[in-house]
Amino acid sequence: MSQSQAQAVITKFVNGYLLRNGRLETGDLWISSETGRILNSQSTFYASHIKPDVTIDLGGKLLSPGLIDVQLNGGHGFDFSIPDDDFEKKLEDTNRRFAKAGVTSYLPTVISANPDVYQSGAESLGAHVEGPFLAPCRNGIHNKTVLQHAETWSDIQRVYGADNLSNGTVRKVTAAPEIANMINLIPEFTSRGIVFSIGHSDADLAQASSAVIHGATMVTHMFNAMRPFGHRDPGIFGLLGSAPSRPSTPISSRPSSHPSSPTLHSAQKRSSTPRSSLSITSSISEDDTNVLCDSPTLTTHLHKPTLPDRASLRPYFGLISDGVHLSPASLKIAYTSFPAGAILVTDALSFAGLPDGEYPWTNGTTIIKKGPEIRGKDTGRLAGVAISLIECVNNFRRFTGVPVGEALETVTSRPARMLGVEDRKGGLEAGMDADLIVLGGLGEGAELDGEGDLRVEAVWKFGVRLS
Repeated sequence: MSQSQAQAVITKFVNGYLLRNGRLETGDLWISSETGRILNSQSTFYASHIKPDVTIDLGGKLLSPGLIDVQLNGGHGFDFSIPDDDFEKKLEDTNRRFAKAGVTSYLPTVISANPDVYQSGAESLGAHVEGPFLAPCRNGIHNKTVLQHAETWSDIQRVYGADNLSNGTVRKVTAAPEIANMINLIPEFTSRGIVFSIGHSDADLAQASSAVIHGATMVTHMFNAMRPFGHRDPGIFGLLGSAPSRPSTPISSRPSSHPSSPTLHSAQKRSSTPRSSLSITSSISEDDTNVLCDSPTLTTHLHKPTLPDRASLRPYFGLISDGVHLSPASLKIAYTSFPAGAILVTDALSFAGLPDGEYPWTNGTTIIKKGPEIRGKDTGRLAGVAISLIECVNNFRRFTGVPVGEALETVTSRPARMLGVEDRKGGLEAGMDADLIVLGGLGEGAELDGEGDLRVEAVWKFGVRLS
């Protein structure tokens, strides 16, 4: 796969395996760098009589949708939570590094901070705001002095900014539903297409169930920064055991005057601000970037968040499969309790990719990076682990023994469904965005789904090869 594709319009992949619906299938795949989408190979060749400009022989390797990380704080010295005069330049460099590791789409995570940080750093569209509406007793590494309570929607707007809550800038929020009046504000988030995720919370099972009934559709980093599992009250983890009972009468929510399901057009993304987190900046030429900015695939439709199974009230849940945040046994228990809801995340910090040592933290304290672990210097609390998403997938396969296709669903189609973008992300169907990665390490024949680690060998974003 050494042939250059910088000027290719139509690319055809042959002699490999395609990840479709959690299974590895043989077949060809055609993509266009002009439209940035996957093509219908039959109509392209037989009806339109179009031939590929470049044919890629995969040599038995796996072609997968690009990976999606829905909890990513930064990396390589760059932090989404810190406003910076060189923000856009540093973002572009960091995006190239993310893409090289196979992450073609992501949600930048902004942690608990004062309101001016959210409103000045929200230029990166599609943000995940983790805090500051968290339980002080479950703050983790978050600074307790900036945590807040919300009684009304005005309290939420004051922190995040009214425009950011209605134009798609805030795409996902992590909050403790049991604090103040947050439980009754959940419908306001979801009606705007914002995913409400339960996290950094001391909620018991009844409170967590009420949050899901009100519209919460995800749990942030399951087991971490929440009430420990108890045999009489399993807390938030108990949501995976059985669906909470639906109320006998509909839950009322205050009416809102905001427009629902706003649409972000490509013209909005051509400003000087960083692009949508769901449209990672690529390492291609400026001219090619302009072509991709004009592509209709960049239009973001914000759907009302839904649960993994519409007949169930069990939510999606994030798992940090690094062997540190969760023991292998805990991860396997969570996954087997409700496989359809599991989404792997890195929760990677800006220190990922940096040498070991001491670094200043956003809350004014110091953290220590030693190997993959990142901990607060004073408290010793785990702040994060320096690991890539593909490494999380490899660990997940070892910890659970699931087939490679099933493991990859946790970082492709499943997060896409959670975000409501499954019509264009996380799959290899015709018409979807041509965000692809080639994975080696599968082996051959009987070893195709063996124990070998997957390796990211090549990446395409909107049909253009990045690495």
